[in-house]
Amino acid sequence: MKVLGIGNAIVDVICKIDENFIKKNNLTKGTMKLVDETEFKKLLSTLKIEETIAGGSVANSIVGLSQLDNSVSFIGKVNNDELGDKYEKSLTNQKVKYCYQKKKESVPTGTCLILITPDSERTMCTFLGIAGKISEKDIDEKAIKNSELTFLEGYLWDEGDPKTAFNKAMKLSKKTVMTLSDKFCVDRHKKSFLNLVNNKLDITFANEQEILSLINAKNFNEVISFGKQLGKLIIITRSDKGSVAIQKNEVVECNSQKNLKIVDLTGAGDLFAAGFLHGYINNLSLKNSLEKGTEMSSKIIQKIGARLN
Repeated sequence: MKVLGIGNAIVDVICKIDENFIKKNNLTKGTMKLVDETEFKKLLSTLKIEETIAGGSVANSIVGLSQLDNSVSFIGKVNNDELGDKYEKSLTNQKVKYCYQKKKESVPTGTCLILITPDSERTMCTFLGIAGKISEKDIDEKAIKNSELTFLEGYLWDEGDPKTAFNKAMKLSKKTVMTLSDKFCVDRHKKSFLNLVNNKLDITFANEQEILSLINAKNFNEVISFGKQLGKLIIITRSDKGSVAIQKNEVVECNSQKNLKIVDLTGAGDLFAAGFLHGYINNLSLKNSLEKGTEMSSKIIQKIGARLN
């Protein structure tokens, strides 16, 4: 296998809303909020579902890599329930090898309500369910040892069992990649994430807000300096300002594509990572890898959801 992803196995439920829904439910536009099952059901009760699909940040990236003809696999915890079955099928239909044995659990499969406002911004309310209870027992050692890269998501990092799963995966990996996932995640786990970026990870993906927050930087020049000193590969997406890859003293920039008909930003970062990693594992240059990431993210934001086909 080229890449094994380990992440929250979440079923995405996509709904279109108006700006008022955000205000009325005290949500912060463009962010991810964790909710319990009751709040999740309450939010969903008034909405019309556009689409239901196997999601989760790294799972989206892994599907993107599969669509680019790379051999990939995924570990994520679901319940042996209807949504869990749907989740597994949604991945295997995309030629992703699912390296997790479902069991009957007391907690349901995780779900994420993706709310899309008219400006195409997406706001997420996530009920983690069993996905957030991944432990080291769920990590398939053979799957990790048989993969060139292990790709982890910051969303998964939490005290207790998920952390032990994360650490086990990093220990066994040939190369470890992680996405910082979300500014709220970074703010919550700043010390841990900084330690991971500095000492444990080979490749880090972040957007501009996440990296500024992680290193308490005042401007992007400080981020460039940090990246050069890091001595490893860090890739930063900057929305309409394009993207940057920093490896030791090499700083490579790539412009964003212009004049796109943006309908939904869900999966933009996930598919960017897929495109970049496709380039990386197939020995393309950093510039070409950034371009592939840009191409993938540009395609996905012009349609609803995080699947290219």
